[in-house]
Amino acid sequence: MSHPAPEAQQSLESFGYTQELKRSMSTLDLVVYGLVFMVPIAPWAIFGVVFNAASGMVPLVYLTGVIAMIFTALAYAQMSKAFPIAGSVFSYVGRGLHPTVGFFAGWAILLDYLLVPTLLYVFAASSMAGIFPDVPQWIWAVAFVIINTVINVLGIGSIKIANRVMLTIQLAFVVIFVVIAMVALSSGTIPGAQFTMAPLWDAEKVNPALIATALSIAVLSFLGFDGISTMAEESTGDRKSGGRAMIIALLVVAVLFIAQTWFASALAAGTIAFGDDEVNNAFFLLVAKAAGSGWATAFLAVNVIAVGIANAVAAQAATSRLLYSMSRDRRLPAFLSKVTSRQVPMAAILLVSAISLVLVLFFVGQIAVISSLVNFGALLGFMLLHVSVAAYYLGKKKSKNYLLHLVVPLVGFLIIGYVLLNADMTAKIGGILWLVVGGIVYLIFARKNGGAAGPLPEHATATAGEGGGEVAPR
Repeated sequence: MSHPAPEAQQSLESFGYTQELKRSMSTLDLVVYGLVFMVPIAPWAIFGVVFNAASGMVPLVYLTGVIAMIFTALAYAQMSKAFPIAGSVFSYVGRGLHPTVGFFAGWAILLDYLLVPTLLYVFAASSMAGIFPDVPQWIWAVAFVIINTVINVLGIGSIKIANRVMLTIQLAFVVIFVVIAMVALSSGTIPGAQFTMAPLWDAEKVNPALIATALSIAVLSFLGFDGISTMAEESTGDRKSGGRAMIIALLVVAVLFIAQTWFASALAAGTIAFGDDEVNNAFFLLVAKAAGSGWATAFLAVNVIAVGIANAVAAQAATSRLLYSMSRDRRLPAFLSKVTSRQVPMAAILLVSAISLVLVLFFVGQIAVISSLVNFGALLGFMLLHVSVAAYYLGKKKSKNYLLHLVVPLVGFLIIGYVLLNADMTAKIGGILWLVVGGIVYLIFARKNGGAAGPLPEHATATAGEGGGEVAPR
């Protein structure tokens, strides 16, 4: 068994927790994990939809997105530095603002984390049906669930290996696509195709409505970098390691998104909008035009693997850590915080798998419905995160850094609030119902624990430098 870094060990113990998960994730591993979670080739599957919504300026959408999301990434960095423990917004909001609000922040983002694996399995199964039409989609979905569960159960080491392999494959195909596009553009394979600045900025098309549309699409495209925060207790770095990894991963994936969609837009050769029969496969149709149907099939297969295995493995790992953290603090059933000899929260992993199995059979072919619910949970969690930054640093720590602790969270709150306000009505209704269920769960555990749900005495926050607070009474 490897020994955790002394500083990381002390950081965890200062909050009253014992080291149960295996510390083996370097900052680079965290960056790789974040990249895999966000999927460097994510624009492939939605290129046509985004192209139509943004009047062809897909790169502008992702540029808008990274500018918008950097505020949330900076907020995460501040709170992960103060509270380097698993649990993401559940821990940050609970300790930085109030335990009750923290529960609902965690419960909200749990909707995101629980449904993301399901969304990925349904999407991957749908794509596999395009390659093997005679095989029922549910069979592919179940197969992906089993593969990812095995990888997660084997431990953080297997997750790291899977992440590296999957990221390497994705980056290789990014390079292949750029080469294909450059060759096609230089040789005139697609008549009229040329590389211009128009996809990034066309003054005649840009207007407030288009930017607003781009913002809503873009913010949701970067969901996943926050998953790095759930790996805090498996990191070998210092308090700032997780925050650095989040910002690096966000910027790197933004560059990859912009580069790929810029070349794809160039190959679109002046297309005004993709028709209904092309919009969902627009990127792969462009690859077929530029390099042949064989390459298009290869790109589609890589996309399925990236979503159905790589992304889903990362999502399942993040979800299980969130469940583990909430259970450890007596917000959820105690069995979810049980850790095996492999130092993984086995029960939490298996619960995520079981929920995914049930949901994929119910939601096969209903990608839009799941997507809307995922978005609500993430956005509400982000908003509460921004509030907690200001409350903790300005209120509790009396910080004078008004840029990082007031301006950044305020701008981030307004951006995320705008996107949430304009979210799909299904998302709002479903999200509110989820919060109602959360309220019932909260009351059950509050009564069970003889009061407001809170951490066990041995898990109370101890005074510890920047992240410290008052020790809860025993």
